[in-house]
Amino acid sequence: MTESELDVHRSATEIAEALRADVRAGLSAPRKWLPSKWFYDARGSELFEEITALPEYYPTRAEREVLAREAGSIARITGAHTLVELGSGSSEKTRLLLDGLRAHGSLRTFVPLDVSESALAQAVEAIGAEYPGLDVRGVVGDFTEHLGLLPGEPPRLVAFLGGTLGNFLPAERGKFLRSVRDVLAPGEWFLLGTDLVKDPGTLVRAYDDSAGVTAEFNRNVLRVVNEVLGADFDPDAFEHVAHWDADNEWIEMRLRTPEAVRVSIPGAGMEVSFEAGEDIRTEISAKFRREGLVAELADAGFEVRQWWTDAQGRFGVSLARAIS
Repeated sequence: MTESELDVHRSATEIAEALRADVRAGLSAPRKWLPSKWFYDARGSELFEEITALPEYYPTRAEREVLAREAGSIARITGAHTLVELGSGSSEKTRLLLDGLRAHGSLRTFVPLDVSESALAQAVEAIGAEYPGLDVRGVVGDFTEHLGLLPGEPPRLVAFLGGTLGNFLPAERGKFLRSVRDVLAPGEWFLLGTDLVKDPGTLVRAYDDSAGVTAEFNRNVLRVVNEVLGADFDPDAFEHVAHWDADNEWIEMRLRTPEAVRVSIPGAGMEVSFEAGEDIRTEISAKFRREGLVAELADAGFEVRQWWTDAQGRFGVSLARAIS
């Protein structure tokens, strides 16, 4: 076995079928929506990396601060032989965990999972070069579907960083957390990054930056639909909207058309009409409170053993143990 491998569990045909199903369901709904996972083709991944460097987008810096400070503790507590990262992207922050686990002497295998084959291939190649002797096994797949196919010997540490848990609706969140618990043996570990509730101004600015990068990222979902399903969306005709929902304590990202338009989507066998001012919800990003998150993890079969935040208390990182 080579030191770096890529296991593909989702072909281009399967990706198109999944997108087709989501487009049919979401764009025929009374309040239109598209899943946020479709932002992430190669261009979408590049745009997100740009977002993480923006002055308004604090979550990446805050989470990195925690990981830089606590990576050694995480390694000592878990003694993980395998590090699994869900939705890895470029795996930039994960290098802090890799360094901690390598210094501890326990790490043997790194398993990044991502839906974007191109982004994952680049990450696997880079990490394989940076960490000689480490078994790097990239998995192209959807972390809501392919968790049971993850390789690696126990004890495993599954990392789900970046606040991505907030992209699930509450019922979906519970299902996802239970699916992670189901693939772990009692005593294995789950490292979770979650953005915390704070003042609405800070939150909205993080999702509506002055440079317009997040707006382009938001519109990229329409470009993906065009590319994969042959649609004729004009992405520039849709305005980016970031809205704080105080009742649900989440940010909603939307795409809004100022004028009535009709869009043909041949690959989904449909045409979609939009009224002037109509929205497509493209993402929710829930913000958490510690007590609520601990309860959700407990419901899924995890016991939170450590809780850390950055110095300003903006972002939480929890280390939870799978219990029987």
